[in-house]
Amino acid sequence: MGPSEPNVENRTLFEHDNLPVMRGINSETIDLIATDPPFNKGRDFHATPDSLAKGASFQDRWRWEEDVQTEWVDAIRDSEPGAWAVIDWTRMTYGDDMGAFLCFVGVRLLEMRRLLKPAGSIYLHCDDTASAYLKTLMDAIFGRQNFRNTIKWCYTGPSVAKRWFPRKSDTILFYAKSEASTFNSQRKPHKSGIHNNGTVFGKIDGDAEQMRQREVDGKLVEDWWDEFGAGAHIAKGERTGYPTQKPLALYDRIIRASSNAGDWVLDPFAGCATTPLAAELAGRRWIGIDLWDGAMQTTIERFQKTAMLAATDTAVNTMAIIGQLHHRTDVPERTDGGDAAAPYLATPTKGMRRRPLMGVTEMKELLVEKFWLHCWGCNFVAPDARYLELDHIRPRNSGGSDDIDNRALLCGPCNKIKRDHATLVSLRKANEKSGHLAGIHPINLKEAGRWTRRVYEEALAQRLSANA
Repeated sequence: MGPSEPNVENRTLFEHDNLPVMRGINSETIDLIATDPPFNKGRDFHATPDSLAKGASFQDRWRWEEDVQTEWVDAIRDSEPGAWAVIDWTRMTYGDDMGAFLCFVGVRLLEMRRLLKPAGSIYLHCDDTASAYLKTLMDAIFGRQNFRNTIKWCYTGPSVAKRWFPRKSDTILFYAKSEASTFNSQRKPHKSGIHNNGTVFGKIDGDAEQMRQREVDGKLVEDWWDEFGAGAHIAKGERTGYPTQKPLALYDRIIRASSNAGDWVLDPFAGCATTPLAAELAGRRWIGIDLWDGAMQTTIERFQKTAMLAATDTAVNTMAIIGQLHHRTDVPERTDGGDAAAPYLATPTKGMRRRPLMGVTEMKELLVEKFWLHCWGCNFVAPDARYLELDHIRPRNSGGSDDIDNRALLCGPCNKIKRDHATLVSLRKANEKSGHLAGIHPINLKEAGRWTRRVYEEALAQRLSANA
């Protein structure tokens, strides 16, 4: 298996929570992610891991206390502080429900970024309920310099809206992994009509060859798409009854624009298999993930309805394709020896050490219990633990680890000064020079490091023993 190959077979559909599955896939092996996650509409549509376990189906309601897992908070807060700032701001401006939704999506976006090749791209489908918040979150995770388009998918249909214009569009957020991303311009037939100045558009004067070539070339597709129906307007032969089904042609455009024949396409929220089917028809390899226990059967039925599938340039019998579908309910095992997007949450493989086993909250509690409420940067004694934040003694961009023996408790002002670049030693020197260092610091960093290392090794041994 080559370094750029996934450790998962082509045409695999996982019936599982997508987070552990993505954590088990090798890094930089996916060319395109095209996915349609739940929208946080406050209605029952899609199932979360916890709600599914309780017997619910298609849940799209979010509550901070009920749905957010501590490890998600720790992963985002510690690995992507910019993304955590977006979530924290959203909780204050919109509410905990949107913050919970962004936390659910954010920890998964970290893994999606890791999985994409440098030439890869991601298309995240959403609507006005969460699009503005998701855009800001993706700016933080993928970098605003890698933003490409906010695509508006426009459609029509009946509406009962009386106090606003009927909402008949969705948003597709398009981000590249880097400047090296794949993009194939798409064209569509020219339309004709009358400009508002009375002149005709879509018509050309000239010889027959000019007119024929113009028709062949078509018009460059822009960032608003109105050719694809939604809901009852989806082609009759495509309809599955799935409540949030999207048209096949919509995802065909996405796949052909940002991948090439033979590339790998991933859909972490595969639902009724629109992305896998579109990828197959376009001659791409694909992986799908969904919690829904009917996803595999629906995938098979959709493939059966499609009489012939064009894999690359050769027509392939549908039943032959169905015989090559892989249905998995387990989690893949990494073969590249790398870390997940948040290393301390990685699932250990044989012979590999899991580190550092503790989330941010647990580390902070241990340090407060051992070293009381002192700020390690200026000796400020906090009234309670709320005034202290966890940071690195040696920053990660200088080789510092996420282990507890590289952690310190800092007050808000010190943490703001230190950011992600300064060491704790340089912070203390700066505070001493500015007169903000109060008295003699009660903590010897070497002794603190030895203590926290022992605590970590004990936790490691206990965890490995429990998993043996």
